[in-house]
Amino acid sequence: MTNRVLQRAYEILEGTTDDKFTKSFQVFIITLIAVNVLVVIIETEESVLDEYGYLFTPFEVFSIIVFTAEYAGRIIVCKLNPKYQNSKYARIRILFTPMMLVDLAAILPFFLPFVVTDVRFIRIIRLLRLFRLFKLARYSDPMQTLGDVFKSKAGDLAVAFFILFIVLIFASSLMYYAEHEAQPDVFSSIPASMWWGVITLTTIGYGDTYPITTAGKIIGSGVAILGIAVYAIPTGIMASAFTEELHKKRQKDKHCPHCGEEI
Repeated sequence: MTNRVLQRAYEILEGTTDDKFTKSFQVFIITLIAVNVLVVIIETEESVLDEYGYLFTPFEVFSIIVFTAEYAGRIIVCKLNPKYQNSKYARIRILFTPMMLVDLAAILPFFLPFVVTDVRFIRIIRLLRLFRLFKLARYSDPMQTLGDVFKSKAGDLAVAFFILFIVLIFASSLMYYAEHEAQPDVFSSIPASMWWGVITLTTIGYGDTYPITTAGKIIGSGVAILGIAVYAIPTGIMASAFTEELHKKRQKDKHCPHCGEEI
C-alpha cells in the first residue's frame, strides 16, 4: 500500500500521467505561483498594503505550507525516478539539482527571518520570494524548452559573452584615454567608462554620458556600430538553438514514448 501511495505521489508531482487529478494539481500550483508573484509586486504599493495587508500573511503561510510539502514530497519520492533508482545518495543528489535549489529559494524567505533579525537582510530575503516564478519551469513546456536551449548552447553563449566582455573593456579603455582630460568627472576611470561602454554597445544611448572630443566621437560611432554586430552573435545562437530544440520536440512527438516506433 505504501509503495502504491509513493508511486501515486510521484506521478502527481512529476506529472507523468494525464489524469484529471494530476492536471488539476499542476494548474493549482501554477496559479499559486502566479498569485504569489503578483502579491510580491502589489505589496510595494503602500495604499494596497495598508488596506489589504492583513490578507497577505495568511496567504503567505498557506503558500509556504503547500510549497514546503511539495519540496519534501519530491525528496521522499525521488528514488522512484529512473534517474535515481540505483543511486545510494539519491536524496542528497536531488537536493543540489537546479530545480530543487529553486524550490528551496522559494521557501527560505519565510523561515530565515526566524533566524536572522537584521531588518535590512530580511528585506533582501523577502525579495527572494520572486524566485517562486522560476518554479513555473517545472510545469511550463516553453520554460523547459528555454532551459534545454541554454544547456545545449551554454558553451557557445559563454564564448559570445566573453567576446562581448573583451569588446567592452577595449572600447571603455579607448574612450577613457580620449575623453578623460575633457571630462574628468564623467570618464574618471576605465571602470567608470564601462557604463558608457555598456549603454553604447547595447545601442540604448541614455545620453547621460557621451563623448565631446573629436576622437571620442569617432570611437563612439565605431563602438555603436560594432555593438550591433556583437549582440547579433548571442541572438543568432539562441534563435538557431530554439529552432533545433523545437524540431527535436516535434520529431519526438511523432514517436511512441513506449516502443519508439513512428506514429
